[in-house]
Amino acid sequence: MVVYDDAVIRLEERIMLEDDLTVTTRDQDGVAIIDLVGDVTTFAEDKINNAYREVTNTGARFVLLNFRQNDYINSAGIAILIGIVTEVNRNNQKLAVSGLSQHFQKIFRMVGLAQYADIYQTEEEALSGFDRFRG
Repeated sequence: MVVYDDAVIRLEERIMLEDDLTVTTRDQDGVAIIDLVGDVTTFAEDKINNAYREVTNTGARFVLLNFRQNDYINSAGIAILIGIVTEVNRNNQKLAVSGLSQHFQKIFRMVGLAQYADIYQTEEEALSGFDRFRG
């Protein structure tokens, strides 16, 4: 019975992790905003990739990953974001990131993501940052 109970607990923990990220998309001033609320882990891959495909299929030229209330981004989450950066470059889009804590801004710089995406403190700053590409 203990083995069964342990398996149920592990399954419940995995389900909680899988549901620990909410991803929504919206458009503001010609920028496709992907709001990420929660933890970015391996379980977030489908949600993030689907949101990116959705905004790309609408013809988005500018994409903002807006991190809101994110406490945790693990190495699998970083790998997912590197995949998004690759797709953004392939699709000739411009990418920005907003809302990251100082800690995650540092990590983004360390792994090289900041070379491909401008990092802003706020959504408003990021939206203004895209202005230099319009024209």
